[in-house]
Amino acid sequence: MPLTIRDLPKEKYVLPGNAACPGCPETMGLRYVGMALGHRAILVIPAGCTSILQGLMPGNGLSFPIINVAFASADAVASGVAAAKRLLGEDAVAVVWAGDGGTADIGFATLSGAAERDEDVIHICVDNEAYMNTGIQRSSQTPLGAWTTTTWRGKREPKKNMPLIMISHGIPYVATASIAYPIDFIEKLRKATSIRGFKYIHLHAPCPTGWRFDPSETVEIARLAIETGLWVLFEAERGRVTISPFSRPYADRSRRKPIVEYLKRQGRFREVTDELVRELEREVDEYWGLLLKLSEQKVQ
Repeated sequence: MPLTIRDLPKEKYVLPGNAACPGCPETMGLRYVGMALGHRAILVIPAGCTSILQGLMPGNGLSFPIINVAFASADAVASGVAAAKRLLGEDAVAVVWAGDGGTADIGFATLSGAAERDEDVIHICVDNEAYMNTGIQRSSQTPLGAWTTTTWRGKREPKKNMPLIMISHGIPYVATASIAYPIDFIEKLRKATSIRGFKYIHLHAPCPTGWRFDPSETVEIARLAIETGLWVLFEAERGRVTISPFSRPYADRSRRKPIVEYLKRQGRFREVTDELVRELEREVDEYWGLLLKLSEQKVQ
């Protein structure tokens, strides 16, 4: 039987009084982690928005066991947590909950090292596509054309493709997810816990503050990224890609919504040019083509 919302536990892991912004995707994602893993999860959190939304000591807006660490050290710390729990014989899941900066930029060295050693860790990249906590500076995950406070005329470089980079590490499991599709994310988290070794999940997390849209529209914007084909939900087990059901229809280019619908909903793309739209369409087509080759699936 497929998993439904009724099958999920009701215990809360994101508590009232946390310091998140209205419409924050990170609190949504953390709720899903709690539903998927419960008290088994030990979160290792490098500097970022989640460091702040926990609130001030002695209280905490999250009920997970948490280790807050320096930006570049998260996967090294999680490797130690996993090893210690294994030696103690305790049923625990070491989870790195890191932003795009703590994953693709400052934290990449320890991420890549832990993946190369095949540590028994789940790394979740909570991708809001910029350094939001420190003032909306660009990261390597900021997409082409997006405004940030350090790319005020629009970023000139394309987004680094972290899921493909992690597939190239030869780790047992890589997946993408979206806060708009909680069941898909939860099922992928649970599958990851059943696999020994390093697992990587890249979670698309639209940020109202940095992307410049109304906080009530977070899920809608995330869903639109799927429907335009800009974000693709998939799994890769030992490099073999399977397109996830919610993305599968958009392998057919004719079924995708126009990319400009996604761009015009966000103030960070305030200067949407025909050239930018064409370049993003080309990127999307190339990415889909590569994923379909890796999956050996055909467009129906």
